[in-house]
Amino acid sequence: MTSLTLPAAPVREILERAFAEDAPSGDITSQLLIPAEARAAAVLNARVPGVFSGGSVFRDAMLMVDPDTQVELLVADGEAFAAGTKLARVTGRARSVLLAERVGLNLAQRMSAIATKTAEFVALAAGTKARITDTRKTTPGLRVLERYAVRCGGGANHRYSLSDAVLAKDNHLAVMTGGDPARLTALLADAKAQLGHTTHFEVEVDSADQIEPVLAAGVDTIMLDNFSLEELRAGVRQVAGRAVVEASGNVNLRTVADIAAAGVDVISVGALTHSVTALDLGLDVELTVG
Repeated sequence: MTSLTLPAAPVREILERAFAEDAPSGDITSQLLIPAEARAAAVLNARVPGVFSGGSVFRDAMLMVDPDTQVELLVADGEAFAAGTKLARVTGRARSVLLAERVGLNLAQRMSAIATKTAEFVALAAGTKARITDTRKTTPGLRVLERYAVRCGGGANHRYSLSDAVLAKDNHLAVMTGGDPARLTALLADAKAQLGHTTHFEVEVDSADQIEPVLAAGVDTIMLDNFSLEELRAGVRQVAGRAVVEASGNVNLRTVADIAAAGVDVISVGALTHSVTALDLGLDVELTVG
């Protein structure tokens, strides 16, 4: 599995924004009802099975509110768990735990949902060479967390942003060629010649007759978009190792196994991040003192 690490600075920025939104002037409910000296012990429980992601984010949310809070992570990111599993244990000032609860839960629930969904796709592609990757269809501001969650589920990351690699899609090609497909190879080759040798160049095609003109330009990856299974198999044979073959479009849990079996190298799945439902995790107070 890809190394599971999160950069500290963007995580802190995400948490700061989340707390500014959720508790701009503190938690007036807890300040009214909970004595300042009260302490609480709580457990992060899994109410459904899944794959964990966001343990360190949950912990950092607690510690950002109160560095004296004790958080013990009982399950590692990327680890599968059953319903009823205790994922983490929290002990600290009751007001602090209650203030941090929702922000920590929101992020861990979403990240674990993405990891769980990714693991389902990865399992269905097992036994093939296809890698399951995410797309840029992420929640604005949360990409670093959601991309990490994909890795926790055994998937891989596509380009992180528009600044990382060239990916010419149908709209780019339409503007470039001005509707004259005969110009495609020369235009792509000229563009590729302007790139540094380390910059990846990928081109999306939506019909088989575009494959040869795109390959002739020497691209690194060709994306076969919304191809049928028969067209995918034919496309893989036609490319014949001259470029990495990516399949995109109409990818779901019913179709992914057949798409992987068609021989593609990469399957990009927007659904990993754009339409998951938060995994049901809960923080349950087990003991209060004071």
